[in-house]
Amino acid sequence: MKKQYKQTPVNNFVEDSPTSYYDGNAAVPLYDMTSFQKMRIIKRGISKSYLEKLKQTAGLDYDSLASALSVTRATLINKKGEDTFSHQISERIVALADLYSYGFEVFDDKSNFNDWMFSPNQALGGLVPFSIIDNQYGRDEVRHLLGRIEYGVYS
Repeated sequence: MKKQYKQTPVNNFVEDSPTSYYDGNAAVPLYDMTSFQKMRIIKRGISKSYLEKLKQTAGLDYDSLASALSVTRATLINKKGEDTFSHQISERIVALADLYSYGFEVFDDKSNFNDWMFSPNQALGGLVPFSIIDNQYGRDEVRHLLGRIEYGVYS
């Protein structure tokens, strides 16, 4: 029997996993989605309720989220319920959720990945992965490092 997923009314994100999206047939991890699928999500806008779920799943607080998204804490807090963020902020939220989706898959354990994100890493010159994900280049570096871990390359 196919698992039934609860959907949020605005974005179709799987309610119990904000790093997956319900496409009408099945839940798809963000990292497996095409760029066009992600663009459609961004154009609709990401809701505050989705951000809350991502925040909880990633084990982050508003200060950490604001830092990772390069926005003020007030920008994140002032939205309510199904209010959506601008396209620019929605794009950053999807990029962050995409990275976390991939990390959860690589580590196969949310808690271990969340711990790894806040631990200094030699492959990043001793930097903490979370400290560099506030821009696309930093997210790319962390994604490349996760790819190396996924394929067993010493990192």
